[in-house]
Amino acid sequence: MAAAVMAPALLLSAATAALADPPEPPPYAQAVQMAFDIIQFAAPPDAVPAVRALQVMVSGTGGTQPEILDDLRARPPLYADARQRLSALLSAMQQPVSTSDPQLAQQRLHDVLSMSRYDALHRPPSLLDRFSQWVQDRIESFLRLLFGAGGGGQLASWWIYVVSIATLGVVLFTVLRAARGRFSQSLSAAPGGPRPPADYFAEADRLAARGDRVGAIRALCAGVAATLEGERSWEGSPLTVREIFQRAPDYEALRPLLLPFEAAVYGGREVDSTTYDRAAHVAAPFRRPVQAAAA
Repeated sequence: MAAAVMAPALLLSAATAALADPPEPPPYAQAVQMAFDIIQFAAPPDAVPAVRALQVMVSGTGGTQPEILDDLRARPPLYADARQRLSALLSAMQQPVSTSDPQLAQQRLHDVLSMSRYDALHRPPSLLDRFSQWVQDRIESFLRLLFGAGGGGQLASWWIYVVSIATLGVVLFTVLRAARGRFSQSLSAAPGGPRPPADYFAEADRLAARGDRVGAIRALCAGVAATLEGERSWEGSPLTVREIFQRAPDYEALRPLLLPFEAAVYGGREVDSTTYDRAAHVAAPFRRPVQAAAA
């Protein structure tokens, strides 16, 4: 009799406990599958399947799929888009990114990182990087001393930027001022106005005596060009040296002077003594009209 009385009581308590405990949300993949099954054959304007699928998705996936949730919340529901997104999501979850050979994948990753383009990742910081970091650390320590260790982090960062920009500005100003001074000195040292051919020939002799045959052959070409086309031909003419020489009565005779000049100036080659002597011999006839005019 007691057992008969206890049995309904136990059943009643179990039912009460079941009603009291809310159902556990479905797992992520199960929620996606359930939502797809609910709307698989649904069509607008029926919104009941969308509401049910929305509840399942929110319960199982939270807000991680906002596009699908928006399709289900739309009125009328966008079932076609939701089905397409859910199907793609199911396919992605059924084919997780993995590898059957982790060691091979690790070796390939190592091979990629060993390429020359990633050398900077393996190099230690350069001296300049370490100096920059040291300067930043000193500035941070100074600002921490001024503003205290607690708080003011953002203000300290702004001060670092301000001090760095000011330092860079001072360095640039110093460099530009020094460069401007050297440029002004070079301008003051250079003779003003057009130079007569005799000056170029005299400069060629001085440079050749010092062993600067590249500069000397350049001066020889300038003297010949000034003799052919006038004093302003070297500084102001738009023509190249070859074009100026081609206007000479005997252009072929000037090639021993022109070719070493082009090789030295445009090709970066040296001029040996034999080549320079030959070029000076070619330029000698153009010295005579200059000397005669000076006399």
